[in-house]
Amino acid sequence: MKVALVYASVHHKNTEKIVKAIAEKHPEITLIDATKTILKDMANYDLIGFASGIFYGKLHKSLLNFITDNLPAHKKNFIIYSCGQDSSSYIKTAKELIKSKEASFIGCYSCPGYDTWGPFKLIGGKNKNHPDETDIQGAIKFYETLI
Repeated sequence: MKVALVYASVHHKNTEKIVKAIAEKHPEITLIDATKTILKDMANYDLIGFASGIFYGKLHKSLLNFITDNLPAHKKNFIIYSCGQDSSSYIKTAKELIKSKEASFIGCYSCPGYDTWGPFKLIGGKNKNHPDETDIQGAIKFYETLI
């Protein structure tokens, strides 16, 4: 199975820790940084994952743009995200984009991520030391259930 994991990790590198740990255990995964790659032919991938931290209640804009510009129809997709406080609404836009491509959404994994947005900055942040090893192992197990 050919797998791509497209990610955007721009602030504290929470998401990058997760995707690199998954790719280290599963070297068949192609990692694609959505903040550095605008166009990519994804037709040959059987499974495509999208990973990001949460910015203003959504996945990172570069990741959403990547989905819009690059996701081929009829592919299996999953989402991984890290956040200060979890909400299923964070992936609504991404799920709608995936659906608009007639692609299938097969699962989601979320975990706490170090967050210094807004008032959290004044107190040194929220979820310090996250994602931790438990969060990372959870992401790896989630991925393994998909393949």
